[in-house]
Amino acid sequence: MRPLKLPDIRPSEITAERYFHMRRGLLASALGLAGAGLLPAPARAAPAAPAPAALRYTRNPRFTVADKPNRYDEITGYNNFYEFGLDKSDPAANAGTLRPRPWTLTIAGEADITGRFNLEDILKAHPLEERIYRHRCVEAWSMVIPWVGFPLADLLKRFRPTSRAKFVEFTTLFDPQQMPGQRRAVLDWPYVEGLRIDEAMNPLALMVVGVYGRELPNQNGAPLRVHLPWKYGFKSGKSIVRIRFTDRRPITTWPAAWPDEYGFYANVNPQVDHPRWSQATERRIGEALFAPRHPTEMFNGYGEQVASLYQGLDLRRNF
Repeated sequence: MRPLKLPDIRPSEITAERYFHMRRGLLASALGLAGAGLLPAPARAAPAAPAPAALRYTRNPRFTVADKPNRYDEITGYNNFYEFGLDKSDPAANAGTLRPRPWTLTIAGEADITGRFNLEDILKAHPLEERIYRHRCVEAWSMVIPWVGFPLADLLKRFRPTSRAKFVEFTTLFDPQQMPGQRRAVLDWPYVEGLRIDEAMNPLALMVVGVYGRELPNQNGAPLRVHLPWKYGFKSGKSIVRIRFTDRRPITTWPAAWPDEYGFYANVNPQVDHPRWSQATERRIGEALFAPRHPTEMFNGYGEQVASLYQGLDLRRNF
C-alpha cells in the first residue's frame, strides 16, 4: 500500500528491583545471542547514527521557563527508551540501528480522513517552532529541553476526528531488527500511549521532530514523538508510526504492565508518591549528585494551562 498524499486542510535514578532483574535477564540473553552471532558482541556497539540535520524554525516566546536548558549531551545521553536497552546510557549507545527515513504515519479510527502518510508531507504542512519545556520523569529526575515541533492539535485536526473520538492512541514502531530491545519481553511491544482528546488538543501538547535546533537523535524518539510537559515522561510516545482516534480509553503500556505503579493520566503530582519513592522532589540532570533537590510542582508548573482539564477528577485515584 502506497502512502497517501497529506490532505490540504487548514488546521483550526532509582533502579527498581524488578528492573534490576530485567536488566540481568536482558544482559544474559544478549550475551547468549552474541555468542550465536545474532547480536553484536558488547565490544561492538551499534553503528553511530549520522549527525542530526539542522532545522528551520522560529522561537515561540510564549512557551519557555526561567531555568537554563540542559546541555545537548545531557539530553541525548540520558534517556528512557527500552526499545534500545534498560539503562539510561543504552539508547545513545544502541539506537544507531534505527532508520528514521523514510517514515510513514498511519491514521486510523474515528476520523473522516484515515490512511498512511509520508512524514515529509506532514512536515511540509506544519511550520516548526522551538519551545523550552520542563521534562519530568516518574523516577524523580528532570531536564529543561528546547524542543522543536508543532502543536499536536494542528496535526490531529487535519484528519477531522469525529464526535465519537474521545481518546487518541499513539503506537511506537515495532521492529526488533531496528530496535533490539524488543527482542526481550520486558514490555508488551509495541509501546502504546494515549490521551483524552481534550488533553491532546491542549496548546501545550507538542508533536516533536527536533531538539536544540536539530532533528531528533534516534535515542530521543526520532523522527516523531509527542511531548506533554505537565505529564511524566512515559506519556510521551517516541518513534510514532500510528495514531488512532477511539471512543474508548486505550490500553497503554505501563498501566497494563504495572497498574499499581503507573496510571493512565500520569499528571505530575507531588502529592502522589510512587509506591517505591517520593515524588515531592526531583533532581535536575546535570547538577551535582548531592546538590539540593528541587520541589516538584503540581502539573510540573503548568497548572494554569491544564488544571481545568481535570476539574472534578480525583487526581489521587486517577494518577
